[in-house]
Amino acid sequence: MKLVVGLGNPEPRYAETRHNLGYLAVRLLARRLGLPSFRRGRLGLVSATEDDEGQGLVLLLPTTYMNRSGAAVRARLEGRSWSPEDLVVVHDDLDLAPGRVKVKLGGSSGGHLGVASVIEELGSEDFVRVRVGIGRPPPGVDPVEFVLGRPSGEEADLLARAARCAADAVAVVLAEGVETAMNRFNRRPDRSGRAGGRNGSDGAGVREGGTGNAVTC
Repeated sequence: MKLVVGLGNPEPRYAETRHNLGYLAVRLLARRLGLPSFRRGRLGLVSATEDDEGQGLVLLLPTTYMNRSGAAVRARLEGRSWSPEDLVVVHDDLDLAPGRVKVKLGGSSGGHLGVASVIEELGSEDFVRVRVGIGRPPPGVDPVEFVLGRPSGEEADLLARAARCAADAVAVVLAEGVETAMNRFNRRPDRSGRAGGRNGSDGAGVREGGTGNAVTC
């Protein structure tokens, strides 16, 4: 079974916040793959193509609130054997520039409470993350207030594009593996906008170019 988890908070008041970009990206992925509508399952909303033996693809939106996301993931994986690449967690990231998307296998939570909860519940850091950059809050703005705030204007458009790019990245992980996804999505654009440059700033939107048809969001 492949399990893709979008991190976020379940109540409608959180629906369009920066912290719910994981939810948004996974909903976009479900639409793109033509999966069934999300239905309520144990500790989460689920869209699945599982067969009778539990094989297939499951998309999960935990309804446990962010800091208990791991309970929903553990409940879904309980009793099943899985490898690191079988679990993909999509989440917002303060440490990436707004609009950037990066794929990562393993490592710490980076201070993200949802990822930390998954690590704690599973007792392992070995799973794939698709990180959606939201950038740091402006001076004087509390990080909690920032992540639970709603972007507007150009920022909202930028993050919506990033969510679509994150859905693309998950699709590549599922179809071609995490190494291919990292090579394609993790390169920084150079000054001309081509992927793979060393001196370019973090970019927004999707660009193709450079060696290996790299994509940078």
